[in-house]
Amino acid sequence: MPLLEKDHAVSVRAFKYYTHLALPVGATVSLAFAPFNFWPLGIVCFAFLFLAWEDATPHQAAKRGFLFTSGTYLAGTYWLYNSIHTIAHAPIWLTLFVMLALVAIMGGYMALLAYVLKRWIPAQGWMRWLLVLPAAIVILEWFRGWFLSGFPWLALGYTQTDTWLAGFAPVGGVYTVSLAVTLCAGAVTALVLGDRKVRIAAGSVIAVIWLVGLGLHDREWTRPNGAPVSVAIVQGAVPQSMKWEAEQRDKTVALYSGLTRQHLGSKLIIWPEAALPGLSHEFTDVLSREWTAAHAAGSALLMGIVRYDFDEQVYFNAVLALDKEPQWYAKRRLVPLSEYFPPVPQWVSDWLRQMDLPYSGFRAGVDNPDPLDAAGQKLALTICYEDAYASEQLEVLKTATLLVNVTNDAWFGDSTAAHQHLQISRMRALEAGRQLLRAANDGISAIISSNGYVEKTFPRFKPGVLTGDVQPRVGLTPYAKVGNWPVIIVSFLLLVAGLWPLLARRRT
Repeated sequence: MPLLEKDHAVSVRAFKYYTHLALPVGATVSLAFAPFNFWPLGIVCFAFLFLAWEDATPHQAAKRGFLFTSGTYLAGTYWLYNSIHTIAHAPIWLTLFVMLALVAIMGGYMALLAYVLKRWIPAQGWMRWLLVLPAAIVILEWFRGWFLSGFPWLALGYTQTDTWLAGFAPVGGVYTVSLAVTLCAGAVTALVLGDRKVRIAAGSVIAVIWLVGLGLHDREWTRPNGAPVSVAIVQGAVPQSMKWEAEQRDKTVALYSGLTRQHLGSKLIIWPEAALPGLSHEFTDVLSREWTAAHAAGSALLMGIVRYDFDEQVYFNAVLALDKEPQWYAKRRLVPLSEYFPPVPQWVSDWLRQMDLPYSGFRAGVDNPDPLDAAGQKLALTICYEDAYASEQLEVLKTATLLVNVTNDAWFGDSTAAHQHLQISRMRALEAGRQLLRAANDGISAIISSNGYVEKTFPRFKPGVLTGDVQPRVGLTPYAKVGNWPVIIVSFLLLVAGLWPLLARRRT
């Protein structure tokens, strides 16, 4: 038996239970993300998926792909249970339905991709392992990040924020990092299944990717602009279950006011998402008092607060900047079934409006807003999980000097969600080449460097203030100039290359 056929037969016998293993191996991918950060699992587990597809029929490949991705999202987004059932008090059956629906949609994407690859892409051997499969996964990640509002959470590139591969982020964004990971996974597959020449090529691919990543790692793509700015990030740590209770209102105001008073004089003071439990016009006296005190001390105040527009009669999940004049930023990417209602039965929307967040039915802010002027800086704002939509933040980078994300991860309790979200924020700092200030109600509040390192954090579930100095920066990284298009175009070209055997046969 030739070497390639012998090795291939051994690999098939060794992994005869692909379908049974697909779900647990897919779940293991979640350990590659924060807070576990076992990053090699991102490569190894996808190599398993590629092996599982090798001798499968289109239907078998679809089933294994569905189970694999379902395992990843079951393990990686289990924290939705806390927000839907524990906090929002949804009945258990509805909680499970929503969670399993998300898992089914994500798994369905992978199942469809697997079926198409096996049914209509004829490339085999090294072309399949090193070109088609890596590119197909990246295209899928990009697609599910925007289609029907999108859910870009758990993109594979996030697993590499602490490795040399993070050097690709400012060049091509998180999907370029994902491509580096899937190319490594394809090379591992080639090492298992290929002949001697293919194995040498596969080893070379791995070496080149990591050496290029090392060469790009910690390179500065942007330049300092002016002197460092002192910042104070206020973390109130108000439990979500208490946040909107009437008796908690004055306590919350006193908490944030007291913590802020201790750090007046810092150039920029930041409160988290919806810090005050009510509408902005209900706190006119509080806002006036805080603005007066901050202005007298030479501080600018940035706070998350819900705003009601009386003319339009709509709510905005917003950030208010109080410096020389008040300025507003409104959240653009709203959470479906929480902040806005897609077409759903009336009884569903009625029930959702009874949840602990009393101001449901927000309107999205305008696309490509200008940065806010505060503390002499141009601040690029994001609220909550909208910082996961990297390409939507590119326009503002032309003038922004600092990034700011305000969030309230208290919805997810003491789970991995806050750690995953912090990892996403780190990737945004890498892509933009700018420092990012993260204000979270109960943590993880953080100061992130322009190369993605976490410089400082504040303990979770503890009220207090995180202080430090940050360096404003200007200039554009390659990714900030061109966005996702280069890596997507390259991925499509690699995928099309898989059709070459079919085209060659037709010519002959």
